Amino acid sequence: MADDFQPAPATRRGYALGVVVAGALLVGCAVLPWAGLEVRSDLIGGGLADDIRGIDDRFGVYTLVAGLIALACGVAGLLTRPRVAALAALPGAAAVAVLVLFMTDGSGLRDRISVDLGDVLSIGPVVKFGWFAALGCSVAVVVLSVLALLRRA
Repeated sequence: MADDFQPAPATRRGYALGVVVAGALLVGCAVLPWAGLEVRSDLIGGGLADDIRGIDDRFGVYTLVAGLIALACGVAGLLTRPRVAALAALPGAAAVAVLVLFMTDGSGLRDRISVDLGDVLSIGPVVKFGWFAALGCSVAVVVLSVLALLRRA
């Protein structure tokens, strides 16, 4: 009983704060460009690109919701017990799965055309930085939330 009233160790509060930051960054990554279609031509010396932001797709909306839930778990861990932040591992793992589905499902890059006519014209799908940032943030949410649960000071 007396352990319940002890202040939480600073390291576990640090992990809860890390979950808050990673969850907030995951929410921000949902509005960044995740994929696109790029047209290049060396003949005219330029190209065009069309970006798809994360929230333009249903998987991006799922990632946004997972980030908000992870953020809420991290804040709850900061305000109550740091181990509550460990609940953020579930939405973090769901975000990883959703990001993988974005690339493998039909709404991702698979259905996009790819044409290469040498120097004249090249059309192809590209993965943008926002997808990689979202993947990194979701993995960080999982790792930090597990550390908030397991780490003892």
